[in-house]
Amino acid sequence: MMAKRIGVYPGTFDPITLGHMDIIERGAKLVDELIIGVTTNIAKSPMFDDEERIAMVEREVAAIGCKNCRVVGFNSLLVDFAAKQGATTIVRGIRGVTDFEYEYQLTGMNRQLNHDIETVFLMAEISLQPIASRLVKEIALYGGEIEKFVTPAVRADVEARVAKLGKVVG
Repeated sequence: MMAKRIGVYPGTFDPITLGHMDIIERGAKLVDELIIGVTTNIAKSPMFDDEERIAMVEREVAAIGCKNCRVVGFNSLLVDFAAKQGATTIVRGIRGVTDFEYEYQLTGMNRQLNHDIETVFLMAEISLQPIASRLVKEIALYGGEIEKFVTPAVRADVEARVAKLGKVVG
């Protein structure tokens, strides 16, 4: 019997975008189980706290009916989290050359930390390549429309948070 193929797709998902959803749907086809690891990047200032982001990702994954997906929060080195989950694959989305350079460096470091875990890169769908959570938040904070970049439910979450925080410009 073949071992179960477990993959981890990590991210801050602050907020989860259509680009993330594309990688989740496509990544789930490559493994028996895809664990979406929701983490906090200390270099970023999140709009939503850990619990809010986990709940948001769970809701969005359920909405697409991903039966082999599971959402787990973590706050550790990615390779340690992946190993703890029994994963042998890390799934990463690439939007362009800048992402590739950063991901290439991370992959090299992760291989040094745990050579048993492979990284698989998926190119973002062409129409979704410009989308970044950071930009979605910035557009929303300046009163711009974000419906082309996120689902209606995430749009409502972001707009509610912006209303609570107050737009940058009126």
